[in-house]
Amino acid sequence: MALSRGGMAAPLPLLLPPRRLAAGAEPPENVVRVPWALRLRLQRGAQRRRRGQKEAAAAAAAHPGKLLLRSRRPELSQPRWQTVGRWERPQLVSAGWKHRKACGDYFQLEPSQEAAPALQAPPPPPPDAEPEPGPSFAAMGLQPALLAGLEGLSIGRPTAVQRLAIPALRRGRSALCAAETGSGKTLAYLLPLLDGLLSRPEGPAEAAAAGPASPRGLVVLPSRELAAQVGAVAAALCRPAGLGVRGLTGGGAAGGLRRQLRAPGPGAAVLLGTPGALREALRRRFLALGRLRWMVLDEADTLMDESFAEALEEILAHAPLAAGAPGPAGPGEARTQVVVVGATFPAGLSQTLGKFTDVGRFVTLATRSLHRLPPHVRQKFVRLKGRDKLPELLQLLKERPASGGAVLIFCNSASTVNWLGYILDDHKIKHLRLQGQMSAAARAGIFASFQKGDVSVLVCTDLASRGLDTSSVQLVVNYDFPDTLQDYLHRVGRVGRVGSRAPGAVVSFVTHRWDVDLVRKIETAARKRTGLPGMDSSINKTPPKGG
Repeated sequence: MALSRGGMAAPLPLLLPPRRLAAGAEPPENVVRVPWALRLRLQRGAQRRRRGQKEAAAAAAAHPGKLLLRSRRPELSQPRWQTVGRWERPQLVSAGWKHRKACGDYFQLEPSQEAAPALQAPPPPPPDAEPEPGPSFAAMGLQPALLAGLEGLSIGRPTAVQRLAIPALRRGRSALCAAETGSGKTLAYLLPLLDGLLSRPEGPAEAAAAGPASPRGLVVLPSRELAAQVGAVAAALCRPAGLGVRGLTGGGAAGGLRRQLRAPGPGAAVLLGTPGALREALRRRFLALGRLRWMVLDEADTLMDESFAEALEEILAHAPLAAGAPGPAGPGEARTQVVVVGATFPAGLSQTLGKFTDVGRFVTLATRSLHRLPPHVRQKFVRLKGRDKLPELLQLLKERPASGGAVLIFCNSASTVNWLGYILDDHKIKHLRLQGQMSAAARAGIFASFQKGDVSVLVCTDLASRGLDTSSVQLVVNYDFPDTLQDYLHRVGRVGRVGSRAPGAVVSFVTHRWDVDLVRKIETAARKRTGLPGMDSSINKTPPKGG
C-alpha cells in the first residue's frame, strides 16, 4: 500500500469476508482474519530485522571499537576515530538509495556522548580574558524574586545558551538568540527581560491607568500550545515578584480576547500571544503597545511563514521600534528591546525586521552546537517502500516496552495524521492526534494531556515540532520524512532535551527520491562532523535600502 506525499492512502482491508460454513456447523466466535498480503509483509519485516541484527554483529566485528555510523553493510560503517576531510567525498550508505533495489537498507548514527551539548561545562577562558559571570544564576546578578521562581521550578544550573544570553540581554541590546532545540531558550530570554522590568518598576498611576491593556513585555509565539507552555514558565517566575502574566490566543469571538486581557489578578505586565489574536486585539483597540519595553519573537522561522507574516508585520508596526530612536541606554529609553529566538532562521528575517528597526544594532548570540545533529541521540534511517511503512511502524510500537517513554509520530499532512489514527484505532493502540486543521476547541488540552502522560503516543504534524517541551518523549518516528533539513532538526530535537530522563532515539522512514537527497546531506554532515548545509541565517546581512 503506497502513500502519496501529503495525501491519504486507501484504508487497509483489515478483515476478509467470512468463509462459508458447512451445513450444521456453528460459526467460530471472535475470529479476525489478517489479509495474506499484510501477513507476508510482516514476515518479511521480521526477516529483515533478524538479518540486520546479524549484519550489525558482523559490522562490529569488522570495525573494532565504537562506531560513529553503523551500516547494514559493514564496509560502509565509520568508526569514531576515523576523520573525513572537509573536501573529501565520503562513500555514503545512501548513495544508491534512489534505486528501488535499495529498499530494506539502513544506517544508524550512534551517540558519541551521553549528555546534551547544552549541559556540558563551559570551556576554560583564556588567561588574558576578562572574568565572566560564574556558572550559576545568582552569579549573573538576577533579582532575588527570579531566583526564588527558579527554585520553585527546581532549576539550579544554567545551560549553555542561558550562560551566553542572560548577561548580554541584561545589557539591553536587541539580539538574535540562536541555539539548538531543547537547550533552554525560554529561560534564556525570560530571565533577563523580566529582570529588566523588576529593576524599573512602573508607577502607581501607570499601573492603574484605564483603557486598553498596555503590557511592558510581549512574547509572540506561533501556536496556542507553545503560548500555554511558555506562559506557565513565565507565571512561575513572575509569581514571587508580583508581576502579572496574560495569555492571548484566538479561536473564539472577539469578546473572548477582551476577557483574556481583563482576567482577574494583577495587571498584565507580560503578555504572551499568537499573531492572529494579537492583531485582532490591536485592531479592536483592546491592546496598546506604546509602553512596550521588550518584545520576543519566539520560533522565528515559523512566525516568518506566509501564514503569519502579514499579522506579524502589523504587530511590529504598532510597537515603538522606530529606527534611529534612542536605545535602552539612551535618554528616555524610547526603543523597544527586540529578541528574536529560534533553532533555525529564515533567509528574509533581516528584511522584515529592517522595515521597523535598525537590524545593524542587533547582536548575534549563537551556541556552538547550532545547526548540528545532536551527538547524544541515536538516529536510524531506513529505506522503505511506501506500502511497508505501516507494518514497520506497527512492529515498532508493539515491540516497545511499556516503560519505554512517550512516542511522537510525525506526518507531513493532516490527512495522513487522521488516516494513521484510524489504523492505530483498529489495532487497539491508544493515541492522541494533533494537527493544524483541528478547531481550537478540539486542540485545547491535547498536548497538555500528552505531556501529563495520560496517553503515551501522539500522531502529529510539524505543529508539535516547534518549541514544545517533550522531555517525556524517548522515541520519534518520522513516518513521513520531513520536507526540509530545518524540519528534521526540529523533529529530532523532541528527544534528548534538557530535563529528559534518557537521550532517546529517532527512526526515519525514507520513501521518496526527494527524501534521499536530504538523507545524503545528513549522512555527509554526520561523517564529516559538521553542521547541516544551508542553515545560516541572513540576520547579519544589511537589508537593501528602502526595504
